[in-house]
Amino acid sequence: MTTIVYSAGLVLPMTAPPVLDGAIAVRGRRIVHVGERAWVVAALRESGHTFTEHRWDGVLMPGLINAHTHLQYTGMAEVGQGRYQGFEDWATAFNPVYDRGQDWRAAAAAGARMAVESGTTAVADIVTDLEAMYALADAGLHGITYWEVMDWTNADWRERGRAQVEAALDALPTPPGTGLSPHAPYSLEIVPLLDIPDIVRERGSRIHIHLGESAIEREFSHTVDEPWQARNLGSLSELRSAGYGTSATDYVDHLGVLGPDCHIAHGVYLSAKDRAILRARGTSVALCPRSNEVIGLDEPPVAAYLTEGSPISVGTDSLSSSPSLDPMGDVAALYGMARGQGYSHPDLAERLLAAVTLGGARAMGLHMGPDRTGHLAVGARADLAFLDVPVGGLATSIDDLARAGDGHAAATVIGGRLRHATPAFTEQTGASRV
Repeated sequence: MTTIVYSAGLVLPMTAPPVLDGAIAVRGRRIVHVGERAWVVAALRESGHTFTEHRWDGVLMPGLINAHTHLQYTGMAEVGQGRYQGFEDWATAFNPVYDRGQDWRAAAAAGARMAVESGTTAVADIVTDLEAMYALADAGLHGITYWEVMDWTNADWRERGRAQVEAALDALPTPPGTGLSPHAPYSLEIVPLLDIPDIVRERGSRIHIHLGESAIEREFSHTVDEPWQARNLGSLSELRSAGYGTSATDYVDHLGVLGPDCHIAHGVYLSAKDRAILRARGTSVALCPRSNEVIGLDEPPVAAYLTEGSPISVGTDSLSSSPSLDPMGDVAALYGMARGQGYSHPDLAERLLAAVTLGGARAMGLHMGPDRTGHLAVGARADLAFLDVPVGGLATSIDDLARAGDGHAAATVIGGRLRHATPAFTEQTGASRV
């Protein structure tokens, strides 16, 4: 089996220190060596393995992981190009365009191509129309395809909802992994939110929910002292009407939604108490700051997440609320927000780059096991992103990458196969797509 050495001016393994003039060796779908270029080359020669080297002057890092998007909305960029005054305002613009319908499979496929071209190798993709469910499988992307569940009342869920959702989940193509995405605490009544975790966990699958994207999900002053769990209430809306100020995070936690097999999207309107619940449950949050800005939401409390040690990942959301599907654009936005919110530690760039790689893998349970990804280590899948960012000093280069890596993907390798390369990358390295 042919061994390929990819060497670069800077290699970022994520689970090991950064390496100037580093390299990785790839054999088949997996990484077999990581370290300084001179050491990797010497190790291969000593073991008698012949190899081909492709040299890149820029940055080599794990493939980016988009931990929250809806690829089927790629054709709805006209909505994402607007600016809105909140979630309801954005939904007013979104709904008529969605209701017009389109070829959802083609739109999702176009989004998958954009993802690969951005250096992305794994995606958490939420599917609302079954025609879009093939995007990750057809593109050879890793990640999870989540079937979205919303607008079910308790009665309708019992009558036909659960059966329909289970059938949809079972229809999703594998690989990649599959899961369910209960849309949000306010768009489902209590019985489906109780059942969905069981459906998913019986299959060893995953959960992904929008949480803290709307200000109505905040905790507010209680007017009732009795625990809400003691009342026969059917939804978050009924809790609010009955005078309970319980946060949406606390609400879904008591329904069993959160856990290490779940990650949430947005996490904008979460208090310190809410964030502590996520940490206690091992639940990651996919931060989507550019989408929040387009919709007109507040900034996510990224400095607090970092300071408190909360597990974070990065998502773009869809083109219906974001300017691109390049997660590095959201890394740059998070960098500016964190500094503006008072996070002054020198590790900011490194932590955000870890969030857009290893953090995304952890959010979907892809960071461990035989098909682990999100980091460069022996035995991991060879999922790689090459970025055209100049390499100088170590700290400066990492900072520059986090602040200005958006739109600079030069090549993408998924499972050891070069899936995308710019002319500049091909010319410099001599690598060709397979």
